[in-house]
Amino acid sequence: MPNRPGGRFPILTRWRIYLQQTGAIIEADMRKLRHDPYELFTRMIQPAIWLLIFGQAMAHAKVIPTREASYLDFLAPGILAQSVLFLAIFFGIALIWERDMGILHKILITPTPRSLLVIGRSIAAGIRSLSQVFIIYFLSYLLGIHLRLELSAILLLLAMVLLGGAAFSTLSLIVACIVKKRERFMGIGQVLTMPLFFASNALYPIDLMPDWLKTLSSFNPLTYQVDALRSLMIVGETSHFGLGLDFFVLFLTYSVLVAIAAHFYPKILY
Repeated sequence: MPNRPGGRFPILTRWRIYLQQTGAIIEADMRKLRHDPYELFTRMIQPAIWLLIFGQAMAHAKVIPTREASYLDFLAPGILAQSVLFLAIFFGIALIWERDMGILHKILITPTPRSLLVIGRSIAAGIRSLSQVFIIYFLSYLLGIHLRLELSAILLLLAMVLLGGAAFSTLSLIVACIVKKRERFMGIGQVLTMPLFFASNALYPIDLMPDWLKTLSSFNPLTYQVDALRSLMIVGETSHFGLGLDFFVLFLTYSVLVAIAAHFYPKILY
């Protein structure tokens, strides 16, 4: 009986090829960042404004009750989640640019499965999002926010940021595949970020929301990301839903979005 490609372990060989292909896509996206490292510095401006101006003003006004924690302690994880969301949700514009430049045509004629193209790009976006962790932690330290610094908590927080960045960037890729125009994409990106952000627990506790907003927030993946980040980042905070459920919701969201994006990915050419 003739040997199949890969010898006696065709499944292992196939998975090794998949990992190599995904790694190549991640490397290609990360190479772009090396050519434009100043992007990371410009990403510091928005979270700094939210923490230094909005956070300080609201903490001084004391209009939002946050139990024992100060408002700045409560806000910092929400701003981290917001930074990841805003960075990831506009990731899809690069896909439109690559289509216009003819680069995407060359990528799509390769035998790489469409799902791996999506996964590779989304993981690269998630890795980019990790830069926001260091920015927010630095600002939080300067503001005297009570940070958890245990290695296990930081590693789990990095994993949640990576997963959230990957999930929201996949949503961005879907939008890019549907609208196909940069101007339209920017408008829809703005429309998506505001409801996701304000219908979450990033700025105020869920307990303060009206019932209809509580229901909407329970279907918002950003709510679960903020919940996990708050318990992993701030001393004395615990997860409202449970860390297991937080990670499960984000992973399920990511998996569903990858399947949808893989379906739409080739259609951006037409």
